[in-house]
Amino acid sequence: MTSRTVGVVGAGTMGNGIAQVFAQAGFDVIMADVSQSALDRGLAAISNSLSRLVKKGTLTDNEAVLIVSRIRGSTRLADLAACELVVEAATENAQIKEKIFRELASVVPASTILASNTSSISLTTIAAWVTSPERVIGMHFMNPVPVMQLVEIIRALQTSDDTHARIHALSLELGKTPVTVKDGAGFVSNRVLMPMINEAAFVLYENLATAEDIDTVMKLGMNHPIGPLALADLIGLDTCLSIMDILHREFRDSKYRACPLLVQLVAAGHLGRKSGKGFYRY
Repeated sequence: MTSRTVGVVGAGTMGNGIAQVFAQAGFDVIMADVSQSALDRGLAAISNSLSRLVKKGTLTDNEAVLIVSRIRGSTRLADLAACELVVEAATENAQIKEKIFRELASVVPASTILASNTSSISLTTIAAWVTSPERVIGMHFMNPVPVMQLVEIIRALQTSDDTHARIHALSLELGKTPVTVKDGAGFVSNRVLMPMINEAAFVLYENLATAEDIDTVMKLGMNHPIGPLALADLIGLDTCLSIMDILHREFRDSKYRACPLLVQLVAAGHLGRKSGKGFYRY
């Protein structure tokens, strides 16, 4: 990329993680969100993440300070006008994303690549919201972004070869491992992962085992580093439910029906780690 400034829309868990990874790779980052308080929380999360790396000896204090200096916050999408790439990492809600993409398309040049970190929404649909849809692509980072190696690159029907080549090369520059997949509900990662999490919720719902025992079976028996219910709490149960609903709607197959327990927990506001309670208490 000729420009070394990228935009990130969303300062939440995924957005601030993406901003940190770009800044660590030497890019200047403009992180946008709807309020200054959201930006302050995102910048604090980045500082805390970098502090942990300093304690581990992965970074020096000076390097951490330099990385933070490369990131600035904004509450205006218009401030992203000079970015050659903007990565959208807002909440997993199609209406919110459509509003963001339509506004982005009105303030950035037609040459700016518009990427989405969506975990389940069709990139072909997203591309149809903007002018020059060939510049739209999926960059699905994994949580926690600074740690996880994968970037799932999703090609919309409209994505150009040039857009794909540039994002593939950029992912390598970030130190990530890119895997390109076609556009389809849930892509590969969540098409496989979310039904497993949902089935674990059904096992708990049917009182076949405790949450701890379900997770222990999957960790010790299947060599998973974290159990599916603990992982769901890390991801956010509202996000898990949203993805299951999208899979159910897109495929019209009852195997994607969300577990009633998952629905109940989200309705109660028990969203996992971010709320202090989900399948576990924190």
